[in-house]
Amino acid sequence: QVQLVESGGGLVQAGGSLRLSCAASGRAFLSYVMGWFRQAPGKEREFVAAIDWRIGSRAYYADSVKGRFTISRDNAKNLVPLEMNSLKPEDTANYYCAASRSPVVRTSTSEYDYWGQGTQVTVSS
Repeated sequence: QVQLVESGGGLVQAGGSLRLSCAASGRAFLSYVMGWFRQAPGKEREFVAAIDWRIGSRAYYADSVKGRFTISRDNAKNLVPLEMNSLKPEDTANYYCAASRSPVVRTSTSEYDYWGQGTQVTVSS
C-alpha cells in the first residue's frame, strides 16, 4: 500500500513557474514507477510525466510539456517533485501523483495503482 499527497499547486501567470511535490508513504516505495497526471474540467485525465529510478532515473514526458516540465525523485525523502516552467493557460488542471507496479513505464491511467487527491494549478493569461 502506498499513500500519496500532492502539494504546491496555486495560481500563476502565463510564463511563470510552479513546483509541485508528491510525498509518498508506505512500504516498497522504491519499487514503484512514479507519475504525474492532470485533468482539466470536461477532459479526461492525461499523462504528464513519469520516472523510473530502476533504470537510472529515466524520465518520460508528454509532448505537450517536454522541455518545460522536469520530474525528479528523492528516494531518501520519498518525494517526487514536478518542476513546471514557462506555464501556459492550457496547463490549467488538477494535477495528480500516481504510483505504478508495472515493470515498465506506462502512460495510461489504468496502469497506475495508487493515486493522490490532486492539487489545482491555474495559469492565467
